[in-house]
Amino acid sequence: MFYPLESFIALRYVRTRRHRGIASFITLASVFGMALGVAALIVVLSVMNGLESELRNRLLSMTAHATLANPREGIPNWQSLRDQIVDYEGVTDVSPYVNVEGMLVSGLNLNPALIRGILPDETAISGIGDFMRAGSLTDLETGSKRIILGRILALNLGVGVGNRVNLLVPQIDNGRPAAELHSFVVSGIFAAGVQDHDAALALIHINDASSLRGFAEGRVGGVAVRLEDPMAVGSFASALSQLGNGAATYSDWTMENRSHFRAIRIEKTMMAILLMLIVAVAAFNVVASLIMVVTDKKKDIAILRTCGLEPSRVARIFIIQGSLIGCAGTFLGLIFGLLIAFNVETVFPWLERTFNFELMPSDVFYVSQLPSDVQWTDVTLISLSALLIAVLATIYPSRRAAIVAPAEALRYE
Repeated sequence: MFYPLESFIALRYVRTRRHRGIASFITLASVFGMALGVAALIVVLSVMNGLESELRNRLLSMTAHATLANPREGIPNWQSLRDQIVDYEGVTDVSPYVNVEGMLVSGLNLNPALIRGILPDETAISGIGDFMRAGSLTDLETGSKRIILGRILALNLGVGVGNRVNLLVPQIDNGRPAAELHSFVVSGIFAAGVQDHDAALALIHINDASSLRGFAEGRVGGVAVRLEDPMAVGSFASALSQLGNGAATYSDWTMENRSHFRAIRIEKTMMAILLMLIVAVAAFNVVASLIMVVTDKKKDIAILRTCGLEPSRVARIFIIQGSLIGCAGTFLGLIFGLLIAFNVETVFPWLERTFNFELMPSDVFYVSQLPSDVQWTDVTLISLSALLIAVLATIYPSRRAAIVAPAEALRYE
């Protein structure tokens, strides 16, 4: 098979067995260092992508994909508004809701809470039914004065199913702040796995919530929309904001939970930068190994120069050699990284059993098993970045090789 001269010599230098020792050791260290960095990046980013997806799914289990709301005056005749929204492609469900901010009290325990009024048989914001630990959403009936609490909220209040809690709702009486006291019976407890929901959310029937807000009969605080594709909320923004009366405001889950996902993106970026340092350290090993090869091969370089090989082609030999080392490390890292990332749910439990430790205790974390979501965009960027770092690391040694003076190198030969 025909190779260009530079590639032929570079391959000979990579495969040579004459010169083992420290140079070969540094070369192997750089290969395994790059493999370790690439594999670690793939595994960590895949796990963080999995955690982001898990968080998004848990948030969307209880949060509408998009909403139209008028919390001050309420939305009248919400059924006709629902009929208009349902006609849009991609809309799967529209449900009414009423939000009430108040203080839940049990004995000496007080906790601020968001009281959400729902229709139990509507699913746009009552997907929480899948996370019920006790009781059922069907227990919420008009005038029953029943309430369903998040797990952490119930713990903070020290109550369980069947216990009674009081709700303080702030009011304005003749221009002065006041509060109304209402009593509810705990009929259920849910655990969605999201701090904002489990520690500060309670559910009651929508008619009871409307009464607490002082809405006229038939009015609701807003309508919640669920879509086939939650990521397509942007295309509905302009259309939904024009429906209903002028006081209704549009919002969606990307606006309400922007801080959560921004924090995850920042964490992913910082983890990628930190783990890329492993690849950078391996690149320094590439520099060291190539400098040692250049020093060892000065006589060969001088002979090539006297035979008419241009300095740029001499430099290209060592660029190719370093790039081959980078390709080998990146390829090994891709194999091991993808193997682990696709088998995280098997690998980590095996490590826990083998070394007798628990990475994510179920009594501390909501997610007791590490999820993994391999995104090929991340894999491609990691691979290209590792290869780029390896190529950049060859520039200085290759320039050193290009400026070798044949007369000086062969003076004592």
